Amino acid sequence: MDEPGRERRRGPSVDVRLLGLTGVLLLLCVVGYLTRPDTFLTQENVSTMLRLAAAIGVVSVGMTFVIIAGGIDLSVGSLVALSSVWMTTLATQSYGPWVMVLCSLLVGLGAGLVNGVLVAYGRVVPFITTLAMMASARGLAERISGRRTQVVTETGFTDFFRGAFLGVPVLVWMLAITFAAGWVVLNRTTFGRRTYAIGGNVEAARLSGINVRRHTALVYGISGLCCGIAAIMVVARTTSGASTNGLFYELDAIAAVVIGGTLLSGGRGSIIGTLIGVLIFTVLNSIFTQNNLDTDIQNIAKGAIIVAAVLLQHTTSARRRGRRRAPERSTVDTATGSKP
Repeated sequence: MDEPGRERRRGPSVDVRLLGLTGVLLLLCVVGYLTRPDTFLTQENVSTMLRLAAAIGVVSVGMTFVIIAGGIDLSVGSLVALSSVWMTTLATQSYGPWVMVLCSLLVGLGAGLVNGVLVAYGRVVPFITTLAMMASARGLAERISGRRTQVVTETGFTDFFRGAFLGVPVLVWMLAITFAAGWVVLNRTTFGRRTYAIGGNVEAARLSGINVRRHTALVYGISGLCCGIAAIMVVARTTSGASTNGLFYELDAIAAVVIGGTLLSGGRGSIIGTLIGVLIFTVLNSIFTQNNLDTDIQNIAKGAIIVAAVLLQHTTSARRRGRRRAPERSTVDTATGSKP
């Protein structure tokens, strides 16, 4: 009877956190409207914000899987660069737009699986593995492109991905579909439940029969696949592939995931929270840009928000641990006859 009660107490806390994030997002929208009432909430600006959020949003979906599983991926920005360069070489473009798309997806997935195999089977620390991949993938992208920007000459690719469907840009549709797929996998499948279990207690997950190594490798593969999708978005938006694509995406993705309430220690997180985190940073960037504020102020604000989110996570976790331990101490004290 205790477990259902415990679940009921947990439910509202998650809802309150998401409601709080939504409140912050709405507050930022109000601030943006008050500072730039003529341009901020126009259809053109909202469409621009969503297109800019698309690539980093998709990368953040993969990062959510990795962090919930107890890992970290510092290579996502470099994988976006590598995928974008590989899909825009003259040789790749000569096969047509859908081969370009397939190439980007395979490069991202392959590099992500390399990360996963090294972490899961090679037992290399995720931080070191992905840090090495970050340097290697960026270097390979520079090698392939000769440090030059590769312009997309395949008009079929740009016509489709820069177009719109039902009045909504294709990039925004891709973002929505990716988030929806991520939510379904995490919340409605065995794979998602196992991801939470591994992040919460890897040894308990192993003893319960979960193939932890294989699952960990697949989680990093999902992150790499998301990087391949993001590379398609970046190339569609900029009509070019370059080794400089995806710079600092790893920091932005981790920030969005942390703001969304996913614990850096793993075991708890939310795709919806990540989406709100991405939108919060997107709206914040738009406010700064439209008001001609320096980028250093933007970075300071981002850093302050990240620190505040981490501190809030630690405070909330400490309170939960305290509430769980209190009944245990009471039970022991009653049994021994000593005062609590």
